Amino acid sequence: MPEIATISTAQLEEKRRDLDVQLIDTRPVDAYNGWKLMNEARGGHIPGARSLPLKWTQYIDWIEIVRNKNIRPDQHIIIYGYRPEDCVQVANRFLKSGYERVSVYPDFLDEWVPARENSLIHLFRYQRLVHAGWIKNVIDGKVPESHPGGHTVICHAHYRNRDAYLSGHIPGAIDIDTNALEDPDTWNRRSPKELKHALEAHGIDSDTTVILYGKYMDPDRDDEFPGSAAGDIGAIRCALIMMYAGVRDVRILNGGFHYWEHAGYDVHTDDVPKKPVKEFGREIPANPQLMVDLDEARQMIAADDAELVCVRSVPEFLGEVSGYNYIDVKGRIPGAVFVEGGSDAYHMENYRNLDYSVREFQEVQELWRQAGLSPDKHLAFYCGTGWRGSEAWFNAWLMGWPRVSVFDGGWFEWSNDPRNPYETGPVR
Repeated sequence: MPEIATISTAQLEEKRRDLDVQLIDTRPVDAYNGWKLMNEARGGHIPGARSLPLKWTQYIDWIEIVRNKNIRPDQHIIIYGYRPEDCVQVANRFLKSGYERVSVYPDFLDEWVPARENSLIHLFRYQRLVHAGWIKNVIDGKVPESHPGGHTVICHAHYRNRDAYLSGHIPGAIDIDTNALEDPDTWNRRSPKELKHALEAHGIDSDTTVILYGKYMDPDRDDEFPGSAAGDIGAIRCALIMMYAGVRDVRILNGGFHYWEHAGYDVHTDDVPKKPVKEFGREIPANPQLMVDLDEARQMIAADDAELVCVRSVPEFLGEVSGYNYIDVKGRIPGAVFVEGGSDAYHMENYRNLDYSVREFQEVQELWRQAGLSPDKHLAFYCGTGWRGSEAWFNAWLMGWPRVSVFDGGWFEWSNDPRNPYETGPVR
């Protein structure tokens, strides 16, 4: 195999803007997003770097991940991270996969980060996408970076599946059924009065820091834990509705319960009692702009400064399937922009890494750019009933896109009104 070259900070600064150079960040995705996991002076990643954590080298289909990121064998690969030995391990994986020009930059922590003239970028609202260690500090009574202290509630989100919660959860977490916040007849968020009652019953007021996560189960065990495959999509759905209601500080655990377990932290199986609060503290909804209903969705279709964004699967978009056994009409909303979310109505592979963590934000931005989306318009994401739309919205909100909403009723509500047009087949 070719030798692994070591480059200096000066060489990196000279090379990193070359078109045939690709920087690789081997740190955990949370560090890439902006978290300072090693107490470094500054968080974030070198502009142009792609996220390829050391952890992923354990996957059999690692090379498929690399190819999907369009990291090409003809490029000069420069690898950096927290530890030189991690960089070497990833470099060797590249060399074994046929990449010939591979270098390691070992001075990221010691030289690049401390020098303010060296650029670092991060996910705009990375602090709302927390890592397992951050939650562990909260549980241990510490006040980690960005946490305001005070009243905190950790919620294990699920859909009619308390067994998933009782089989193992983060210590101190209560369970929250998504049905507490959305109406199972329409799958839209509940009324302001119902939301007020539900949030207060779960011990949440407008000043509570709420940490939400979900649990992904092995598909072979879905018969044992029905409804568990929803994972963090359900947690993000709850987050959106809480923020719509007016909870000021809502966080999502990146990677969900899977990441908590992978970190080796304790798992509890007790049924933690909820501690209701007397008053939510704000008029609901405090943030109505986060949701779009049917009349506004119709207006957005015709507006020059707005887009409805469909994040359903290709078969749903083409009208081959409705995606749900309770939706009869198959098709799409004419004029909506399509950005494929995943393979079917229950998956969002295009917004997730293989380990369930949120996908590199530049990759999601590129998907949207190719579809013609831009942050200067009002975007309302939708799917069948709101869950996948909520996940796409969360990505845009994390990125700091200023006018993003969810069309809450989605295809379910649109298709139930015979006055609404729809299309099937390829776009003409």
